[in-house]
Amino acid sequence: MEKLKRILFNRTFVVWLWFGLSLFAVTKDIILHPENKETSHNNYIIYKHNYLNLIHQKSLFGPEPQYYYDLNHYGPVFGLIIAPFTFFPNQIGVILWVLFLTWITYYAIIKLPLNEHQKTIVLLLNVNAIMGSSGNVQVNPLIASLVIFSFILIRNQKDFWAALMIIIGTAIKLYGIVGLAFFFFSDNKLKFILSLLFWSAVLFVLPMLVSSPSYIIQTYKDWYPDLQAKNAANLVSYRGNVSVMGMITKIFHVKNLSNLLVLAPALLLFGASMLRIKFWRNIKYQLLLIASVLVFTVIFSTGSEPPTYIIAFIGFGIWYVNLKRPITGFERLVFIFTLLLTGFGASDLFPPDIRKDYIVKYALLALPAFILWLKITYEMLTRNFNDEGPATVLNYQSTK
Repeated sequence: MEKLKRILFNRTFVVWLWFGLSLFAVTKDIILHPENKETSHNNYIIYKHNYLNLIHQKSLFGPEPQYYYDLNHYGPVFGLIIAPFTFFPNQIGVILWVLFLTWITYYAIIKLPLNEHQKTIVLLLNVNAIMGSSGNVQVNPLIASLVIFSFILIRNQKDFWAALMIIIGTAIKLYGIVGLAFFFFSDNKLKFILSLLFWSAVLFVLPMLVSSPSYIIQTYKDWYPDLQAKNAANLVSYRGNVSVMGMITKIFHVKNLSNLLVLAPALLLFGASMLRIKFWRNIKYQLLLIASVLVFTVIFSTGSEPPTYIIAFIGFGIWYVNLKRPITGFERLVFIFTLLLTGFGASDLFPPDIRKDYIVKYALLALPAFILWLKITYEMLTRNFNDEGPATVLNYQSTK
């Protein structure tokens, strides 16, 4: 058992798993179906045409069945991010894109204010999540990384660059705006606000350099109804709306559930958990906040799908290594429940009938994550961080 633990918690082994399984996930379809040049990895083809449509000033949000199925829902800034990968053949571009996302997520995690063992644990807990995201060629790891970078940069008093992370994340996918939750950790709030305004202007103008001002203005006008239509489709989607609201709707067959009935008390709880001003500079409190933000972002979004849960699961890992030791029986139960159902609920670990007819059908991935978020919120509201030693010392060794 001790030998197995040494292997599992070895950083080199975990890094090989992290990158190796992601590479396997993205290349297996290319290897198995080499003749399928245009439609394999459909998400990547959508991303690629975001850039191509941007430079040719075509609608970003219209259907293009000759190239891909489904629709693009990302703004023009994303076209600039994906641009370097579009110059390669699709089968090479998609591999490079996924490796980039895998690397940037790895880099974000190892830059967190945790000790080396804790970072390894967070990586290990998310190996399956990054592999699943890579197989689906999802952009969600980038969004999670940008949120983490905004947190790290604010802590390091680099508000100017933290603001850039938030604006990029928001310009790609609205989830990125949650980085504003770290505003209260800033030592220069005016600089932070001005930086947000500056980067908003820069990123609004930047795509015009490869298109035109009138095109970009029209694109942003078209984006809002596109997101509305996407949200409406998610509400009735079998795999979509994997949120607390979706879970309630699907289990209890509630029609026309007002999101505010769920979001309003959740936002009140979230806001209350941030009111313990005396702990704002306590690293353990700050880590709980970023864990809360990452989980909250997913479980209270009707746009969440199973691959989106890599964002929440990184939050799960941060929460776990930040628990006060020794952990309680209830915390152990929350850990196991979340790991199994949220972490592996959409995978082949569960028989197809259970996975499709229960876990996916009733959005049950959200259930453990919701309980986890409530637990994090309770800790933020009640935990006496001063009794746990110096705020900068993170002790992971006492796990029994």
